[in-house]
Amino acid sequence: MTQIFTIDAFHRGHFHIVQPKNEGHRSGIDAMLLASLVSGEGPISVADLGSGAGAAGLAVASRLAEARILLVEKFPVMADYARRSIALPENAFLADRVDVVEADVSLTGKARVAAGLEDEVNDHVIMNPPFNHAGDRKTPDSLKAEAHALTDGLFETWLKTAGAIMKPGGQLSLIARPESIADILAACGKRFGGVEITSVHPRPGEDATRILVTAIKGSKARLIFRAPLVVHGADGHSFNADVDDLNNGRSAYLRRAVSRSPRRSAV
Repeated sequence: MTQIFTIDAFHRGHFHIVQPKNEGHRSGIDAMLLASLVSGEGPISVADLGSGAGAAGLAVASRLAEARILLVEKFPVMADYARRSIALPENAFLADRVDVVEADVSLTGKARVAAGLEDEVNDHVIMNPPFNHAGDRKTPDSLKAEAHALTDGLFETWLKTAGAIMKPGGQLSLIARPESIADILAACGKRFGGVEITSVHPRPGEDATRILVTAIKGSKARLIFRAPLVVHGADGHSFNADVDDLNNGRSAYLRRAVSRSPRRSAV
């Protein structure tokens, strides 16, 4: 079957992504907010678990010139889109810093290492795990349905892998639905501490639809609930200035433990 795809610009045209048009997951602001959680100077190693076509990982590479990215995707068709994205002429400036591994995040031990997910090598692990519950409206797209299916124990599995491939003191970053907060905190357990949670609201006065979560491997620091992030302004359509900066790679959303002054850092 012929694949129908689009080539979409992110960070106001700084990099591009090849995405399926009629199947699978298509990336947008969720991926850009996830990428904004990564900060650092000099060479850093970032693994993007369940990367899809690679939008979040490539957004990190676009903003941080010395970041090396490992895109981890179990679906061959989506891994192929990621490789095609890396190969775009528009992405030549980051292509030699991004690799793709076809692997299931649930692999453990020697099987995980053999698949290319080595122990304690990454400074950051980012993820946008599946989020649809069994009772959610079904999609006729089988690839999208499986990619979005939130199964029991998913966060425990994904965070176990994140902890295994992350250096001590490394940072976990993820975006999820608010109702997953209990599962996320339980999965952090003794692996990750210093958890910081930011609720993301579409408009003023509306309930949160996403949460941004960061945590540090081995940290004993206390949980912090941060000020909410509101995506759209009073007109309900245009992005608020701080979100527009995050969405377009002009800023990183710094952890409070890094800076207790402005929450955004110009990059």
